[in-house]
Amino acid sequence: MSEIPEKSAAYRTGGLTLFFATGIILVALAFEHLGGYTPCPLCLMQRYAYYAAIPLLFVAMALTSEMPRLAAFLYVVVALAFLGNAGLGVYHAGAEWKFWPGPTTCGAAQSLPTSASDLLSSLAESRVVRCDEAPWTFAGLSFAGWNVVASLAAFTGALKAAFLSASVRD
Repeated sequence: MSEIPEKSAAYRTGGLTLFFATGIILVALAFEHLGGYTPCPLCLMQRYAYYAAIPLLFVAMALTSEMPRLAAFLYVVVALAFLGNAGLGVYHAGAEWKFWPGPTTCGAAQSLPTSASDLLSSLAESRVVRCDEAPWTFAGLSFAGWNVVASLAAFTGALKAAFLSASVRD
């Protein structure tokens, strides 16, 4: 049985988007766990789109051949998640550049010590991770700025996969 070219293109585009999204979240986790960059709460929130998109993209790819309309719907959901994530990244980067204030609750989440001596030792060791200070930049963009770029690229890939999948004749 020969494969319909539109189905193949939708599947390939979805796969590239899945591969890209997986790569981006792995890079973020590597910066955290291998590079020692502790993420702030806004950084962690920006990962949610990736955590949701990766399994949704996988399911959409699996459905592309048999149920292209449902696959297209899932691709659109993923695209909207990445568009919203790009907006969150713009907010975060703007707070880092002091264009607007960041959230007042943005600090490192710490567990509470159970004794006074543990409290004193934890105060000496704790580092507050602020959302309005960029711990790293490359080419003038912080992690949040690069997340905007990556999220817009993933948005574009997911949207293209949606259009390709929707154009498939059942």
